[in-house]
Amino acid sequence: MTPNIKFRPWALLVPVAGAMSFLALYFVATLYYPGGSQADTNSTGFSWKDNYWCNLLADQAINGATNKAQPIAVSSMFVLSATLAFFWVLLPSFLYSGNRIGTIIRVSGLLSMATALLLYSNFSHDTIINLASTFGVIATSGTLIALYKTRHFMLFAFGLAIIVLVGLNNYFYYGGGGIEPLPVVQKITFVSYLLWICAISVVMFRKANAALP
Repeated sequence: MTPNIKFRPWALLVPVAGAMSFLALYFVATLYYPGGSQADTNSTGFSWKDNYWCNLLADQAINGATNKAQPIAVSSMFVLSATLAFFWVLLPSFLYSGNRIGTIIRVSGLLSMATALLLYSNFSHDTIINLASTFGVIATSGTLIALYKTRHFMLFAFGLAIIVLVGLNNYFYYGGGGIEPLPVVQKITFVSYLLWICAISVVMFRKANAALP
C-alpha cells in the first residue's frame, strides 16, 4: 500500500533540524551549570560522566548554587518536545502503518512529549519519567511494527537496539547494577534515539521525494 501523504516531503527534515537544535542548546546549557553531581556534590561545572540531563532543569544546582543553565535547558526541552511531537504526528502519513497503528503512534507520541514537559515542574520526577517513558515506548513500538511491515529492516534493528539501551537505563536506575554508569548510558541512549529519529526522517524524505511526479 502507498503512504497517505498529507504533508510535503521536506517537512520530514524538520525533526532533523529540531534534533540538532536541541543538542546545540543542551551543550550550551552544560556550560552554565554551576556544579555538583552524584559523584561529588561540591564539584564545579557539568560533568559528562556524572551529571544527568535533569540536573540542568532544576532551579538549584546540586552544589547549592542558583542554576543558570535552567532557562537554556528548559528552552531545549521545549524544542525537543515540539520536534518529537511533530515527528510522531508526521510519520504515519509517510510510513504506511494502517489507521490503528498510525493513531497509536500519534496519540502516545504526543502524550509522551506533553508529559515530558512537566520535568521542570514540581511534580514527582520519577512519576513524570515513568509516564513519559511508557507513552514513548508505546509510540516507539508502533514505529517498530510499521518499520518491519514496510521492510525497513535496518531501521527496525536500530530501534530494537535502542529498546535494549532503555532497558539498560532501567536496570541501572532501579539498582540492578548501581547508578554510577547511568549518566553515561543515559547520554548514549539519548543521542542514539535522536539519531534513529533523524535516520527515519531522512529515509522517509528520500522515498517521499522520489515518489513525487
